[in-house]
Order: sequence, then C-alpha cells, then structure tokens
Amino acid sequence: MSQHIDISVIIPLYNEEESLPELFEWIDRVMNENNFNYEIIAVNDGSTDNSWKVIEEQSQTNSHVKGISFQRNYGKSAALNEGFNAAQGDVIITMDADLQDSPDEIPGLYKMIVEDGYDLVSGWKKKRLDPVFTKNIPSKFFNYVTKKISGIELNDFNCGLKAYKNEVVKSIEVYGEMHRYIPVIAKWTGFSKIGEKVVAHQERKYGVTKFGLERFVNGFLDLMSITFVSKFAKRPMHLFGTLGVVSFALGFLILLYLSISKIFFSQIGITSRPLFYLGIIAIIIGAQLFLTGFLAELISRSSSDRNTYLIKRKIGL
Repeated sequence: MSQHIDISVIIPLYNEEESLPELFEWIDRVMNENNFNYEIIAVNDGSTDNSWKVIEEQSQTNSHVKGISFQRNYGKSAALNEGFNAAQGDVIITMDADLQDSPDEIPGLYKMIVEDGYDLVSGWKKKRLDPVFTKNIPSKFFNYVTKKISGIELNDFNCGLKAYKNEVVKSIEVYGEMHRYIPVIAKWTGFSKIGEKVVAHQERKYGVTKFGLERFVNGFLDLMSITFVSKFAKRPMHLFGTLGVVSFALGFLILLYLSISKIFFSQIGITSRPLFYLGIIAIIIGAQLFLTGFLAELISRSSSDRNTYLIKRKIGL
C-alpha cells in the first residue's frame, strides 16, 4: 500500500543543473523538520544541459524525487500542467528551480491550505531583488492591470511559489502561457477562496533568467484570451450570436429606414446614399458573426485536450 503524501512539490525547470542538488537538499531538510510525507516532481522542460541527468542521480539517492522529461521545450505552463496531473499530495506546492523561491515558506503555505481553508495561496515577493526598470516596474503594472480585470485581490500573480488544494489542480488545465493566470482560472472554475502570503525572494545564485520583456506583452494577450475563454468557451454563441444579432438588426433597420424614406419622402435612389452601404455591411458582419458563433459551438463541443506533449521519460511515476 503506497504511503499517504501530504505535499507534492512541482518544479518546472529549464537548464538548471547547477541549482537542482541544492534545491532538492533544501526541500528535503524542510520536509523532514516538519515531518511531512512528500514527493518532488521535477519537470524537465526540454533542457539542453545536464538537468535530466541530475534528476536521475537525485532520484537514486532520494526516493522522494520523481521526474518527467519533455522531448523539447514546451514552456512553463505545459510543465506545470503535467506536474499537476502526476501530483498525489493533499497540498500541491509549485516553485521555480533557480533558488529564488525559498522552500522555508512551504510549512506556512501548507498551513494556510489545510488549517485556514484556502483553495489557493499565492506568494507575494513584496521585496523583490530584481532589476527595477526591466522587472520590478513592469511587474507592478502588469499585476495592477490583472487585478483590475480579474477582480482578484493579489499583488503578485506571476510568483512561481504557490500552494493549492489537490482538487484545484485536478480541476484546471494550464496551456499556452497561462501559468501567470492560474488564480484567475481557478476562480472561474469555482475555487474562490484565494489568499496571499508574503514570501522571501532570494537572489539568483546560478544561471540567468529565462524570460525577457516580451513576457509582459504575451501576458496581456494571454489575459485577454483567458478572460474570453473562461466566460465563453462553453457558450461562444452567447457572445458571437449576440453581436451578430445586434449588427444584423442595425443593418436591417437602416435599410428599412431608407426604403420607407424612398417610398414616401425622397426621390433619391437608395443605392446613391452612403447609409445604404453601411446597412449592407452591418448585415453581412452580423451574418458572419452569427456563423462564427455557430462554428465555435461545434468546435467547443468536440475539442480534444490541448496538452498533447511527447513525454520522453519518467522517474518514479
């Protein structure tokens, strides 16, 4: 009979061979000090260095270490989603592999899930040790906009250090670059008790950051996407159909007005008036929007899983 697991620690990584031994040792020490039964699921996102070899070596000396390796780099969202699928713990902790997230925060995050009853707890790096102009200021702006659009009172949506109930990660799907918006996805899935915990931010000890400024542009596009998907993925006709009917009705009323005007009040031909072409365009757009909604309904009812990765190898799973 397999041992009950209190905590699953999911670590998505790309080219982090130098930091992994220290990170695994640090997590192991924290878990043993707090008498947690745990597993570490390291998801190697197509690293080109010796990260997978390090995971294999660590798994041989520590039975808690498990690994998943992708054939190529698919991104952080794919790595997290695969880790969520494999996790067995009551509480799921996610953290980055670069040692900037402190494993010493795990007991506090665990307590907020188990004792305080939160569905999800997001870390808040209140004091960031990152460059001001390239990371801190853009991050503050990004988080402010996300908070206003989503209605979730978090100060750091993009913090990799988070804790979840097992039911949360088994109920959501993370794809594309949606890892920034897991709290938003969780809320719209029905898990509304979302908390925040101030966590320590460590200086990067090894390697370089894997994310550039383009992540903020992609981030806002993803936010628009997840807002649309969350509200209309199961009922796209509600959006496109409504817009289509409004546009079609507007075009019909314009043409009706022109017809009545021609019959009773004016000798000017309908086709010589610019308003006529506006009415025709509105009707065409309305019909196209309605058809788009119909096709989207068919696709949404037959869409397959988006996360179809070629997983290279697994350890302990």
